[in-house]
Amino acid sequence: MKIATFNVNGINGRLSVLLRWLAEAEPDVVCLQELKAPQEKFPLQAIRAAGYGAIWHGQKSWNGVAILARDAEPIETMRGLPGDAEDTHSRYIEAAVNGVLIGCMYVPNGNPAPGPKFDYKLRWYERLSQRAQDLIATGAPVVLAGDYNVMPTELDVYKPERWTDDALFRPEVRQAFAQLASQGWTDAIRHLHPDEKIYTFWDYFRNAWGRNAGLRLDHLLLSPSIASRLSSAGVDRHVRGWDHASDHAPAWIVLD
Repeated sequence: MKIATFNVNGINGRLSVLLRWLAEAEPDVVCLQELKAPQEKFPLQAIRAAGYGAIWHGQKSWNGVAILARDAEPIETMRGLPGDAEDTHSRYIEAAVNGVLIGCMYVPNGNPAPGPKFDYKLRWYERLSQRAQDLIATGAPVVLAGDYNVMPTELDVYKPERWTDDALFRPEVRQAFAQLASQGWTDAIRHLHPDEKIYTFWDYFRNAWGRNAGLRLDHLLLSPSIASRLSSAGVDRHVRGWDHASDHAPAWIVLD
């Protein structure tokens, strides 16, 4: 079972990139972030024509998450992260696909930090940790995948000294991710590639892609009940080099 996460940075504007990658990579499950499309503008017909069922949580102009399943229909289990009735951002969706529970997320960026957006990000991580703890308690096989907007360690960022004050790398955010993982989650890519510089994001500016000045922002966390089934993990780095590409590349895992 191949599960991937891909921040598409506008699903309609980059639909050709997404469809090309789906045809090439043939993932069984895909978590998408930054749809940047209202609910009614999700390109369901094109996704279905590519062989995927879908559920999505859209929002005009920004945010938005979706779960795609090849030759299957995701069974939605949650829409929106619990814990704050006033949070209207479309950042979390959850579904069962072929016996695995998939949580798809787009964590807030948090910049500028410090400030209200950074505080919101930390509160969001607290709510995510609570949901993650509840999921582990079920004993079910769970994958939490998405754009976590954090580089967990210095190995996950090109020139870490330049990012010390950024909301993606501040100690509070790295600690929030570490506390989440300490519940028993396995960071799949880092688990199989403990010493490699692996990035999932390259900015559009300053020739970041050409210089490989990247960040590892997109992560797949595995619950204890499924971690032993992890057989491979990686990033489809070449997708970032396609015409009109997202600034993220798809990250993926394979479960036996």
